[in-house]
Amino acid sequence: MAGNLKSWLLLSVAVGAMASCGTKTENMTTKIDNGLTPQEKQAGVFTPEVMWKMNRIGSSSLSPDGQSVVYTLTKYDMAENRGRTSLCLSPAAGGDPVVLTEADENVGSPAWSADGGAVWYVSDRSGSDQLWKMDVSSRKAVQVSDIADGIAGFGIAPSGDRAYYLKRVQVEKRRSSDIYPDMGASKARIYDDLMARHWNYWDEGGYMHIFVADLKDGRLTEGKDIMEGEPWDAPMAPYFDGAEIAWNHAGTQLAYTCKKMTGTEYAVSTDSDIYLYDVASAATRNICKGDEEPLDPRLRRMPSMPGYDKYPVFSPDDRKIAFRSMRRPGNESDKERLFVWNSEDGSMSDLTAGFDYNASNVVWNGNDELWFIAPIAATHQICKVPYRPAAGDRPHYDLLEVETVTSGDHDINAFTRAGDRMVAEVTTLSMATELFGVDPSTGEMTRLTAVNGEVYDNVKMGEVRKRWMKTTDGKQMLTWVVLPPDFDSTKRYPALLYCQGGPQSVVSQFWSYRWNLQLMAAQGYVVVAPNRRGLPSFGQEWLDQISGDYSGQNIRDYLSAIDDVASEPWVDEDRLGCVGASYGGYSVFFLAGNHDKRFKAFIAHCGIFDFDSMYGETEELWFVNNDYGGPYWDKGNATAQRSYANSPHKFVEKWDTPILIFTGEKDFRIPYTQSLEAFTAARVRGIPARLVAFEDEAHQVFKPQNSLVWNREFFGWLDKYLKPAGENR
Repeated sequence: MAGNLKSWLLLSVAVGAMASCGTKTENMTTKIDNGLTPQEKQAGVFTPEVMWKMNRIGSSSLSPDGQSVVYTLTKYDMAENRGRTSLCLSPAAGGDPVVLTEADENVGSPAWSADGGAVWYVSDRSGSDQLWKMDVSSRKAVQVSDIADGIAGFGIAPSGDRAYYLKRVQVEKRRSSDIYPDMGASKARIYDDLMARHWNYWDEGGYMHIFVADLKDGRLTEGKDIMEGEPWDAPMAPYFDGAEIAWNHAGTQLAYTCKKMTGTEYAVSTDSDIYLYDVASAATRNICKGDEEPLDPRLRRMPSMPGYDKYPVFSPDDRKIAFRSMRRPGNESDKERLFVWNSEDGSMSDLTAGFDYNASNVVWNGNDELWFIAPIAATHQICKVPYRPAAGDRPHYDLLEVETVTSGDHDINAFTRAGDRMVAEVTTLSMATELFGVDPSTGEMTRLTAVNGEVYDNVKMGEVRKRWMKTTDGKQMLTWVVLPPDFDSTKRYPALLYCQGGPQSVVSQFWSYRWNLQLMAAQGYVVVAPNRRGLPSFGQEWLDQISGDYSGQNIRDYLSAIDDVASEPWVDEDRLGCVGASYGGYSVFFLAGNHDKRFKAFIAHCGIFDFDSMYGETEELWFVNNDYGGPYWDKGNATAQRSYANSPHKFVEKWDTPILIFTGEKDFRIPYTQSLEAFTAARVRGIPARLVAFEDEAHQVFKPQNSLVWNREFFGWLDKYLKPAGENR
C-alpha cells in the first residue's frame, strides 16, 4: 500500500499540483490502493477507467480536540455499477487512516459528538438510512434511530439531548388516483400552478421537512414536524443541503433556511429567508423580514433582503447568527455577502461590504471573528474578517478589512476548525480531493491524506499553465491551459476550447469526475479553459456582465482565448474542437453558427438551443427572467428581445461542423427536448451529428457505466474529427 512515496512527491511538484501553496509533505499518510491493473500501470495513461478507480473523499470534520479528522471515502465498482462509502478516521497531524464502518454498508454525514468521544453518521446497514453512533475508542457502533422509511439527514444539538432529522412528508395531493380514489389505475399528475417539476423530479405533493426529537437512553424518539402542513421544503430543493440548518449551542433554538412560497411566486423568486424555531415555545420567526424596529433606536431598520439568505451559523455565545445573503432578487449569482444578525438588539451587519468576492463555508472563531472561503482569481482561499456590531452613530454597513489567509493555485472547498487547528478539503486541476492541515496563523498547508497515491505513482498528468490574455475590450483574462503529458513543444497538437457551465461558475483549480481537464489532456489534447466574462473570483462587475448578454462579450472572450493559444507553434489551428455542458452547451450551439470555421468538431451536453421553448420548458423561471431579461412575449423589453434574437437556433443555417449532443431524459432544468431540437436541425441540414440520450440521468451523468459510455463517445468523436486516421490517443 505504501508505494513509491518519493516518486509521487516528485510528480506532484512537476505537474504543479500544490507547488505554490507552501505545502509540507512529511506528515502525509500511507497511500490507499486504487486497484490499477498491471496493464494500466505500464501504460501510464489517465483514462476514464483509471479515473473511476480513484477514491473519493467526501465530507470531513475535525474533532473538538483537534486531534483527529473523520471523513467519508467512496470507492466505485464498475461491474456492480455503484459505489460504497465508508467512514474513515485519520490523525489530524498526519498518519495512517482507519476504516471505521463495515464493507457492506453505505454511510454519510459524519459529525462529532460535543465531547469528541463519538461520531454520529447516517448508515443503511439496517436496510434504510438511519442515525448511528460510534464510540471512537472501542469502534462500537449502535443504531440510534428507527424512523419509518429512513431519514434524509440529521443534526445533533451540541447540548446532546436532542436532534433534528429530515424526512419527506406528503402535504398535497397531485396524483389522480389520490384525488379520485375510485380511479386507482389512473396515472396522471394534476396541477393548478407552477412548479410542476424541479431539477429531476415531478412535484407529487411531498416536501422535505425538519423534525425535532429528543435523544433519550441512546435512542432518537419520534420527532415533531416543525413545519407541519406547510407546502415547502427545508432545506431547500433541489439540493436539500443540511448546511442550511443549524442548532444553537444550548440546543434550544434551530435556525433554518426556507423559501415559504408556492406556485408561480415560488418559480420566479429567489427570496429565501432564515427562520428561527424555539423548541420550548414551538414559535418560529423570520429574522430576515422582521417588521419591528431594532431595540436600539439609533440603529437603522432591518435592511431589505429580497434575495437568497442561506446557511445560518450560531456564534459560540448563541447571541448572533451569521449567514450568507444576496441582495438582488431573482439572481442566483449575486454577491454572497456575509451578514450577522444580533439577537440582542435586532441589528444586521454586512461584514463584507468592502470585499468584492463571495463568502462561503462560514465558521466562527470566538464571538468576534469569522472565517470563510472566497473565490479569488480562479482559486478558492480561506479568509477572515472581524465582527463589529452596527451601533450608535456608525453606518449600518461598516467597511471591514477582510484578510486572505491562504494563497496558491488550489481550491479549498471546505474546512473545519477546532481551536488553533484547521483541516481543509483541497483540489487542484491535477489532484482530486485530499485533506490538508492549515495553520491559521500563517496559512501554511500540510498534506494529511493520499487516497489516490497509486494513481499518481503510475499515471502521468499534464502541465497546467496560467495564462493571462487580452480580451477584445482591453481587459485581462485568466485562462488555464492544460498540456498533454510528455508535452513536446516541437510537435503540433489538437486543442479543445472548454466552455464552462453555470453560467456563473468559476473555472478554478477544480477536480471533476464529469468534465476533467487532465483526462482530456491525457488523450493528446491541449485544453484551453478561459475564465470568460460571467465567472466569479474577478469581482462582481466581471461576473454580472453576462446577464442579459449571453451572445456578447463572453462569447468574444471564448474566441480570444482559443485564438491566443492557437497562435502557438505547438497547436494545430486546423484541429480545434469546442466542448461544454449546460451554459457551456449553449455556448457550443451558439458558436456552431458563429465560429468563422475555427472548429472542426463540437460537443454539447444538455445545452440550451431554443430560448423561446426553453422559457416554457424549464422550471425555475427566475433564472431565465434574470439571464434572458424576461419572457419572449415582452416585446417592449429590449434586453429580452436581444436575447431571443440571438438564440442559437436562429443561426442553424450557418452550421457546418460535426456535432455530438448528450442529454439526460430526466433533466428538467434544460429539458432533453432542447438537445432533440438541435440534433434534428443538424441532421435535416445534413451536418454529421450524433445524439446520446441517457434515460436514467438528469442534468449530469453520475452512474459509473453511463460515465464510461459518455467518455467513450466523447473521445471517440474528438478522435474521429481532430486526429489523423490511425493516430493513437
